[in-house]
Amino acid sequence: MNNTNQMPQTEVITPKILYYGTPVILLNTLNEDGTVNISPISSSWALGDCIVLGVGVEGKALENLERLPECVINIPSPSLWENVEQLAPYTGKNPVPEHKQKYGFSYQKDKYAISGLTPAQSIAVQPARIMECPLQIEARVKNIRIPEHSPDFAIIETQAVHVHAHKEIILEGDHIDPQKWSPLIYNFRHYFGLGHQLGKTFRSET
Repeated sequence: MNNTNQMPQTEVITPKILYYGTPVILLNTLNEDGTVNISPISSSWALGDCIVLGVGVEGKALENLERLPECVINIPSPSLWENVEQLAPYTGKNPVPEHKQKYGFSYQKDKYAISGLTPAQSIAVQPARIMECPLQIEARVKNIRIPEHSPDFAIIETQAVHVHAHKEIILEGDHIDPQKWSPLIYNFRHYFGLGHQLGKTFRSET
């Protein structure tokens, strides 16, 4: 679009959510009795071994992380979207927080059973992993803060300590094969997979 007359037009909008296309995370945290809570979240980003997560302040995940600062960040593939959606209407918080009641959430403790997913023992953290997820990242919480401008959410900084990957997506040299792996994407409350490859950055080693 080199011709300025053909440039797209814009208008100011006020969307209810800004999930503009981010990977889905299944966040595993430890309950008081040693069972595992699984929380589907759609706010995360990574820099080096630091993975930053966004969670609701009234949810079970934050409560668990404040008590035991360990977790597993499981990254599902597009084929697992129905398992993720099975978890979506449930919370591990009992009683169910009032704001979640308004949206039809109900309490469910056994998240593995409701999702049809399988636990796998972790190496360095107490919460179990999810075997079906192609990437499973054991992590320790380094910082939790609640932004003044958005007090309904907590920003959680974690440090990855072990990365588990399905063998079929691993290339030599501890690389993940981008031709064989793509994350499940949460795009304005709809589930998507990645499309066809367009190219690669000059820093790519594969």
